[in-house]
Amino acid sequence: MVAAQEARAERLLREVIAATLLARAEELGGAIHLEELGDFPLPDGTRWRLIDPGGGGIWNPSALTATLAITTSPDGPYNDREEEGGLLHYAYQGKAGSSDGKNTKMVRAFEFGLPLIRYTKVMPNWYVPTFPVYVVGNNPIVREFTLALDESIRAIPSESTMSAVEKAYATRLVRQRVHQPAFRARVMLAYERRCAICVLKHVELLDAAHIIEDANDWGDPVVTNGLSLCKIHHAAYDRQLLGISPDYVVRVNRRLLREVDGPMLKHGLQEMDGRTLHVPVKGSDQPDRDRLDQRFQGFLSA
Repeated sequence: MVAAQEARAERLLREVIAATLLARAEELGGAIHLEELGDFPLPDGTRWRLIDPGGGGIWNPSALTATLAITTSPDGPYNDREEEGGLLHYAYQGKAGSSDGKNTKMVRAFEFGLPLIRYTKVMPNWYVPTFPVYVVGNNPIVREFTLALDESIRAIPSESTMSAVEKAYATRLVRQRVHQPAFRARVMLAYERRCAICVLKHVELLDAAHIIEDANDWGDPVVTNGLSLCKIHHAAYDRQLLGISPDYVVRVNRRLLREVDGPMLKHGLQEMDGRTLHVPVKGSDQPDRDRLDQRFQGFLSA
């Protein structure tokens, strides 16, 4: 009974931490800097370290019974991998034969069914948080945990037990909850949280727009296939009211240029015709010209 009560109290604390963390991430465009995660303020006035200061993947605050957060990184030392159906295989931390160390509290998270925060590293020192994720399996033989990346798939022990419909649903869900926020965060950071067309800097009014939609073969969720656009320019771009040439010049639909309306049409759209796109300083983050050209041809046809 005592253990169950402690687990309920710890779950509530985790939900408060995660809600505050996710709200802060949204304010910043999706990602939080390592420095802020190291001294994070909560609504009650306390301050918490929410990520391993040593760069490890498992973070176990001493005040908690079980692991609070895990980190996945494309350049990490472990063979962490996602299954198509929304499950993450997460390696034990430390070498085989060593003491359980940080893995012990991961086992407790599994036993008590406590939710974890997942950090996805999108750039050096920048992390996108996802909550909740759950430890749903522990394999000490191969030294790895299995985590469900959404609460709705917690009861599914492995990809092999899913039907085709369940697998497609879980994959789409994880793309929406994990991959799309990571794409948005990368784009926002690359474009310094401003619209590439009008330079608006209110991140809450900015979208990470795909040049080529993700359903297309060229639609990878990478920065070079993305543009930071304010909502009006994103909508105009999607509806072929404006296009962007492969030499980074904004073009407005000729019919729209002839219309007479209020100041939003004039200043927000018509005056953007001929403007040069504001692109990331880093060359490897700048929009892919071939993708822009493919999209621009569709604009010209329209």
